[in-house]
Amino acid sequence: MNTRDLEAFVAVVESGSMVRAAERLHLTQPGLTRRVQSLESMLGTVLLDRQGKPLKPTAAGNEVYVLARTVLRAVDDLMSVASPESEPTGELRIGMPPFLAEVALEKPFDLLRSAFPRLTLRVTAGWSPTLLHNLERSSLDATTLLMPLGFALPETLQASPLAFLPTVVVAARSLGLPNAPTTLADLARHEWVLNQDGCGMRSALRRSLEAAALPFNVAVEAFGSELQLSLVARGLGIGLVTPDILERSAHFPALQVLDVTDFRTGVNVWFVHGSLPGRLTRPVELLRKSLTDVLAEGTVEKRTNDAKEI
Repeated sequence: MNTRDLEAFVAVVESGSMVRAAERLHLTQPGLTRRVQSLESMLGTVLLDRQGKPLKPTAAGNEVYVLARTVLRAVDDLMSVASPESEPTGELRIGMPPFLAEVALEKPFDLLRSAFPRLTLRVTAGWSPTLLHNLERSSLDATTLLMPLGFALPETLQASPLAFLPTVVVAARSLGLPNAPTTLADLARHEWVLNQDGCGMRSALRRSLEAAALPFNVAVEAFGSELQLSLVARGLGIGLVTPDILERSAHFPALQVLDVTDFRTGVNVWFVHGSLPGRLTRPVELLRKSLTDVLAEGTVEKRTNDAKEI
């Protein structure tokens, strides 16, 4: 089997176009077509539905696509063993919680693309439990996780602490809640505006409420910090946020930070990976260092103090 035929087919599936795939591989369109036809002939099945646009794989083509990516990745890994100092190629599959995807990826990605231009970056956004599961299944190469305090990561993985992100409780100023210290029990009559289940901040809140035998009533589950803060600002419920997100929000003036004496907590940010092929060692280390720098530049503790003074 010719791996170049596999590369051609994968490029067509991912671009949805023979023209774009040919440009991606620096081939003529007839040359690309011959490679795809060669693969179809060798496998004895049609891999592309050529009747519509964009081009889509057939049922057999979907299966071949998944296996072809695995084969090409294995070839890249073999080449890295033979030439460990050569320029990394192939894919780096990264997991990232939505919150960090919003605030922490721009600089790391600029650095990775500059240092390793032949490496394709594939980001999967999701809640930390799902990302951890995908990492253990080898569907990801590395991931960043937001986990409640005390969470123990599997010993089979290599984990580096990146930062601690404190959490503050916010409410609409229009609710007229007192500025004095309060407790979770005092807030029990209010509902919450939160991320979907799986969010580390939500898990920490739920555990604290359950420990105090208090109800956990969610008014709205919403994806994205800015949407949540807009709902909180309109009085639909109280919410959770990190001080740096709150500081940048357009809804900041309409929000009040509550001093909840029995819920002064946060989440730990971890960078986690399993066993890596040689070609990914340097990119993953650069990503880890860059994320550490970005989170440190956020001066989390300073912003926390600023928020408490509001």
